[in-house]
Amino acid sequence: MTAALYLDTSAVLRALFEAGTSPQVEDRIRNATQLVTSRLSLVEAARAVLRIRTGGLVSEQALADATRELNALWARCDVWGLTTQVCELAERVAPTRSLRTLDALHLSTYLLARRHIEGLELLTLDRRLADAAGEP
Repeated sequence: MTAALYLDTSAVLRALFEAGTSPQVEDRIRNATQLVTSRLSLVEAARAVLRIRTGGLVSEQALADATRELNALWARCDVWGLTTQVCELAERVAPTRSLRTLDALHLSTYLLARRHIEGLELLTLDRRLADAAGEP
C-alpha cells in the first residue's frame, strides 16, 4: 500500500475515463492513504470533460458518472495551489529537460509537497514528467 501519492492529471484521467486499461494506476489511487494534487489538475480535468462532451465521445450518462467519480476523487485530495513559490520553482526546475509549462508546474508542486509529506510518490503516465522528476 502506498501511503502518499501526488496525482498528475494524466493518471487521474486514465483511471476514470479508461477504467480497466491501467489496473496498477487504479489500484494505487484506490489504496493510497493520502492523495495530493495541484489545482492545475482540477482545471485540466474539467477541460478534458468539456472536450469529451463537445466531441460527443461518450454518452451524457457515462460522462455524468465519470464526473461524479472525479469529484469524489478530488474530495480525497489535498489540493495545492498555484502559489508564487510553485511558479518560481517551475521557472527553473529540471533545466536539462524539455519540460512543458504545465508539467513544470506539476513537478514543482510535487517537489514542494514532497518536502512536507514523507514518502510522497509521483503518479503520472507522462513519460517526460516522470523522467524530469528524477532530475529536479
